Amino acid sequence: MKKTILLAAMAIGLFTTNVFAQKIKGSDTCLPVSQTEAENFMNKNKGTKVTVTGGGSGVGISALMEGTTDIAMSSRKMKFDEKVRLQEAKKNAKEVVIAYDALAVVVHPSNKVDNLTREQLEGIFTGKIKNWKEVGGADMKIVAYSRETSSGTYEFFKESVLKNKNYMNGILSMPATGAIIQSVSQTKGAIGYVGLAYVNKDVKPLHVSYDAGKNYVEPSFANAKNKTYPIVRPLFYYYEVKSEGRVKPFIDYVLSAEGQEIVKKVGYIPVK
Repeated sequence: MKKTILLAAMAIGLFTTNVFAQKIKGSDTCLPVSQTEAENFMNKNKGTKVTVTGGGSGVGISALMEGTTDIAMSSRKMKFDEKVRLQEAKKNAKEVVIAYDALAVVVHPSNKVDNLTREQLEGIFTGKIKNWKEVGGADMKIVAYSRETSSGTYEFFKESVLKNKNYMNGILSMPATGAIIQSVSQTKGAIGYVGLAYVNKDVKPLHVSYDAGKNYVEPSFANAKNKTYPIVRPLFYYYEVKSEGRVKPFIDYVLSAEGQEIVKKVGYIPVK
């Protein structure tokens, strides 16, 4: 009898663990906000465990396909071929926008250039513009840093800023946003792009123009919110429809007034 009760208790414990232990993986852009949301959610709901890891949007979506994560974080929409692969695996994914993010173009703090047009950024990252003196700066070689190809930020920057033109050959690809911040802060001729929440005193964000130099706008929370800053994108969570009951409490928390206040505090733009 005691053995039966013990086994039953173990089964309940396993069930509880499965229900309340969740894995979230993917976009490095989503990482700071998801980690803070998870910490607050666990503090409010004792006994829950939410594990958050980065790696890039593509990595998160692949993990969702493989069943090694409950929620995939992505800073881009799921691609057509990814949707096909999910269907082939007989999985049905649901998309939720959890926040919006401004993408800041950053340079070394000593760089005298403050403003760049979209066309100039395209020239720099496609390799046509190679020296800072070509855009009003010092006679210094431009060292461009990019995210790696599995990153949603890489995809979004290519689509929005480069207008789907290819990055230059030999661009320095970084595995994480933090690595771009570090590299740009240590290299005088450097330029890179990061989510607004990652910008700190070690780098200088540039004002960007999408109207051929008529108006240059600073990447800031206020300018992203009022839509005057042009490089803004939604941030997504993807999850399997069959797992909705399990992941919904956390996602509901992220989308709640409290969760969206965290979005704002971390440096992103709330959905509501």
